[in-house]
Amino acid sequence: MGVNREKSITFAKENRGGFLDELKELLRIPSISTDPAFEKDIRRAAEWLRTKLERVGMVNVQIMATKGHPVVYGENLNAGEDAPTMMVYGHYDVQPADPVELWESEAFEPEERNGNLYARGSSDMKGQVMASIFAIEAVMSQGALPYNIKFMLEGEEEHTSPNLEPFMKEHKDLLACDFILNPDAGMFAADIPTITYSLRGICSFEVHVQGPTQDLHSGMHGGAVRNPANELARLIGGMHDEEWKVTLKGFYDRVRIIDDEERAELSRLPIDEDAVLEEIGAPQFWGEPGYTYLEKVGTRPTLDVNGIISGYNGEGMKTVLPSKATAKITTRLVADQEPDEVYEGLKTYMEENADASVTWTIKYLQGNKASMSNMESDEIQAMSKALESVWGMRPVFNPGGGTIPAVGYMKDVLGAESVLTGFSRPDDNIHSPNEKLHLSTWYKGIDSLIHFLENLKEIYD
Repeated sequence: MGVNREKSITFAKENRGGFLDELKELLRIPSISTDPAFEKDIRRAAEWLRTKLERVGMVNVQIMATKGHPVVYGENLNAGEDAPTMMVYGHYDVQPADPVELWESEAFEPEERNGNLYARGSSDMKGQVMASIFAIEAVMSQGALPYNIKFMLEGEEEHTSPNLEPFMKEHKDLLACDFILNPDAGMFAADIPTITYSLRGICSFEVHVQGPTQDLHSGMHGGAVRNPANELARLIGGMHDEEWKVTLKGFYDRVRIIDDEERAELSRLPIDEDAVLEEIGAPQFWGEPGYTYLEKVGTRPTLDVNGIISGYNGEGMKTVLPSKATAKITTRLVADQEPDEVYEGLKTYMEENADASVTWTIKYLQGNKASMSNMESDEIQAMSKALESVWGMRPVFNPGGGTIPAVGYMKDVLGAESVLTGFSRPDDNIHSPNEKLHLSTWYKGIDSLIHFLENLKEIYD
């Protein structure tokens, strides 16, 4: 291990107490982005981060306005305009603490218990943001870097980053970079370091089916007037075939098929499917034949109904023929599907299959592409070696089943791929009461990021 690398690791270990104190300061700020009552706290968190970035050595640090909550930007461009540039992405907003009565300690008063730090945002993702900042602080304490650094920390990730894409388009030149470090992914298991090389995209819709202009008595009109709830149920049922594949026209035309190398990598993950079934309480798995559980949730597209609204939902019975019915539908997309094409496929399906006795509309709510990074890139290989240096095992490459809209936006607008990792553990209760951060894992995460930054120095020198 090089002298500077050793000194950077030593710096981090000697400053662990201070790092933890600073993280606690940030966690005490209830930066809840979805509730307007916490707008001042969002601003406080942004100002706290601005001050921290300045102390670490970033310049041109700004709290930049969007149509919603601000973005914190900072940069260190001392390596020069011809040097590579790393962008660090993160978010400083958090989920609400509700239900507060289920917390064993105050959600915004960090408490250490049994090797964990309990607080809202400790794992998702203030702890991950601060791990990145502390690693950069440690490496920069040993001298100049042969690459530039930029930060883009947003305040709206917890409600789908609605203003991030227009913000990036407006400031595209300022945000120009070669790759993005994004520590918002987490670990597959407590002792398995993980690099997430892909994320599914998402399309969300509301399908509205209208029958009569008002609810009707089902005894007087049932059988003669089409029930929109029945019709919507029929249409939903036809959106999958007998092998559980989606029937929308063109849905699979662009789907990237998983290759043998990816399948072999997924097989390294120690998934116990029976244990998963027991945990979630389902009698058995479902889905396309020929794919494992992990392949289905990481590499295959889906169509799911998230909610159905129609008719009478109170206690007892009301013999009503409802006037309308609505289904909330999402599709999870994989590379290289296009959200707008999926929307067109849904429209075509409704045009060809909806009965003439009802009318219908589709409300297109959201469309985000899937993202995929090159596992062989220098930067991802630098992260792989860094994780192995600390954990003593080669990390697993995991295709994530979820969606981080920011990753797709950064690829589309900035043309930069993300190195997605993180040190959240599966039992960290993200978005739930008693969210926690396992401290020894977090310290190892800081050390891993130091190794990553030092590995980049060797690549770019």
